[in-house]
Amino acid sequence: MEIRIFDTKQELGQAAAARAVAAIGEAVARSGEARVIAATGASQFEFLDVLTAAPRVEWGKVEMFHLDEYVGLPDSHPASFRRYLRERILERVHPRAFHFLAGDAADPAAECRRVGALLRRAPVDVAFVGIGENGHLAFIDPPLCDFADPVAVRLVELDAVCRQQQVRDGAFTALDGVPRTALSLTIPFLMRIPRLAAVVPGPAKRAAVQAALDGPVTAACPASILRRHPDATLYLDPASAAGVRGEAS
Repeated sequence: MEIRIFDTKQELGQAAAARAVAAIGEAVARSGEARVIAATGASQFEFLDVLTAAPRVEWGKVEMFHLDEYVGLPDSHPASFRRYLRERILERVHPRAFHFLAGDAADPAAECRRVGALLRRAPVDVAFVGIGENGHLAFIDPPLCDFADPVAVRLVELDAVCRQQQVRDGAFTALDGVPRTALSLTIPFLMRIPRLAAVVPGPAKRAAVQAALDGPVTAACPASILRRHPDATLYLDPASAAGVRGEAS
């Protein structure tokens, strides 16, 4: 895994967006389309702002997915990831298609199968992810992370650390308002995508980054599995990097 450390979140976002532009362009040149997975959260703001302002992306040839969504939340809810992605990507650049996980679907298990089938229809070219304060990827929390999960999308239970993070981030006003379950892409599916980029700024992610890089590869820190990916890049700023050794770019 390549580790890149930048002086500011803005520089980090610019570098990650440059990688996204290049990956999308290469996929379009190779196969006429690009299939991309995007993450959500405050950690992605700078990255998405630069990416959606980039002039050279052929968005009409881009098909997009997202990582996860709360069960039971309508897309009108302020904390809905569908709302976030509509406002920060779909309404800005109008990709050819955006396949959302419908957290308020009547049958969440059927929704997992529906999106899983769409994901498997053709290779995904690149995924942009974050890392949670408890080391989660997508909404795959420790310690129930399964590095051998056979499905692409799963209904999952959210742990207390993850739910508390949502309150601290301002997505919800109190813990009892945070849904206990979510729909999430699985880690084995993400690991099969040829390029991964983890955009992880901020002091709140310091402990998770250190565990992912310096500890064992373990379900106790799902993000640690990124060290086994053949083409993963971790984008950090000084606050998230803390004592991690790396060369600023």
